[in-house]
Amino acid sequence: MSTLHEAFAAARAEDRAALVGYLPAGFPSVDGAVDAIRVMVENGVDVVEIGLPYSDPLMDGPTIQAAAEQSLRQGTTTRDVLATAEAVARTGAPTLVMTYWNPIERYGIERFARDLASAGGTGVITPDLTPEEAGPWIAATDEAGLDRVFLVAPSSSDERIDVVCGITSGFVYAASLMGVTGVKSVSAAAPELVARTRPRTSLPIAVGLGVSTPDQAADVAAYADGVIVGSAFVRLLLDAETPAAGVAAVGRLAAELAEGVRRHAHV
Repeated sequence: MSTLHEAFAAARAEDRAALVGYLPAGFPSVDGAVDAIRVMVENGVDVVEIGLPYSDPLMDGPTIQAAAEQSLRQGTTTRDVLATAEAVARTGAPTLVMTYWNPIERYGIERFARDLASAGGTGVITPDLTPEEAGPWIAATDEAGLDRVFLVAPSSSDERIDVVCGITSGFVYAASLMGVTGVKSVSAAAPELVARTRPRTSLPIAVGLGVSTPDQAADVAAYADGVIVGSAFVRLLLDAETPAAGVAAVGRLAAELAEGVRRHAHV
């Protein structure tokens, strides 16, 4: 059992959903991202997603795009992302990288999987990698012992959900909104998507895109195994007057969300 599976199992044993927190590497700086993520973990985030900043982020909303652009302007590289993963993994929280496919291909598929595993990372979320093109990645992650996370969406057919679940090994990422990420509201399609996915996998199902408040976290925690929050954390860092104030605000939100996922008995 990987550390990722252990985290979901521990949450389930407490009759709650796991809280998954996202921040892009290199934002507001390389060290600043590590500081913010450590505080997230200290305040109740169970699983960490580290974003690999990319110049053409099709799925990201304006908040995460702004943070990624700042990170790229400051020169953040894939090596910095791996160093961030290594620092975060030392907290003991399962640490995944969320990245578009192009940076992995450019870095080297086997090399990326091997280097992330060496850094203590537990898995990778690849939002734009289709199952049909995933063969080399499946081989590389199997070899390195990394968990793979693929996405399902409200538009996914039952057959497509079957295919995605068949190649996923970490958790199934249920994207609750059609379109880009951002602090909006969780789509009414999310519970139905989880219900359609549930019979097709024994893996945990985590819902992302749109969760930003403790109430939303509590609502999602009632039917999903994991609650993913990204843009809300990023927004606090973007709006903060100082890096220290941003880290403090991130810690407060993490604690509130951690309370949210514990509020309703998990089904």
